[in-house]
Amino acid sequence: MADQDSLAARFEEQRPRLRRLAQRMLGSTAEADDIVQDVWLRASAAGADDVRNFGGWLTTIVSRACLNALRSRASRGEIPLDDDGTGPVIEADVRAPDPLEEAQQAEAVGAALAVVHEHLSPAERVAFVLHDSFEVPFEQIADLLERSPDAVRQLASRARRRVRSADVAGAGTARDRRPMVDAFFAAARSGDFDRLVSLLSPEVELRIEQGLSATVLVRGGAAVAGRALMFAIPDAVLRPVRVDGLPGVVVMVGARAVSVMAFDVDGERIAAIDAFAGPAAIAALSLPR
Repeated sequence: MADQDSLAARFEEQRPRLRRLAQRMLGSTAEADDIVQDVWLRASAAGADDVRNFGGWLTTIVSRACLNALRSRASRGEIPLDDDGTGPVIEADVRAPDPLEEAQQAEAVGAALAVVHEHLSPAERVAFVLHDSFEVPFEQIADLLERSPDAVRQLASRARRRVRSADVAGAGTARDRRPMVDAFFAAARSGDFDRLVSLLSPEVELRIEQGLSATVLVRGGAAVAGRALMFAIPDAVLRPVRVDGLPGVVVMVGARAVSVMAFDVDGERIAAIDAFAGPAAIAALSLPR
């Protein structure tokens, strides 16, 4: 009885965190409470004498239960099925603004995050929530999802872009934020380092997916501006696109796409840039014609 009381006390210490985890994944307080209570029943029946990392063990169990619940929803058509997470959704962005569409979109800003969360596949949701909200390593998430760490990293990155796209919806649509993208490339082509820095958040991050599991991360306004100047291509043609809802471009040299870039614009600054560069990375993308 003493051991069971001790286990119950340890579990109650973890319950608030486990409940938050389940809520973030499922979007439902009632379902989250059911999942956590079921995990408690299983843990109390199995015991935890041999468990070294009790919190991590419970996190895995709750995550697996949530993943099963999400996949059950997907089988009923309530949320998207899992996909391979190999790349973003890229759409042409050539339409003129529609005033009615803009007004309708503005009314939906408050619900944007909830809506985009519902459009994440089970694997995307699990990878994003566990890594970005609960700092679970990609290697551990990979075991849960039965995928490689690099595939899980791409799932989380894709989900992050979609959530960022909804999170900045209050600043307007992707087209509203496109002037910042145009200004970025104009400054890069003219070699205006100071202008580039002024367009970037001091904490800006540039993530470059190069294919074949190679990812480069550059942080800070000066470092990202320097990188932009280094790789500016004067004769490139920029095709405007939306990348998971964010304003972006396909960089064309001749008839060949050499890179794809997505920009997260936060207010008057660029907060993050996701880039896909090199033949291997470009070959994995589905580009609009």
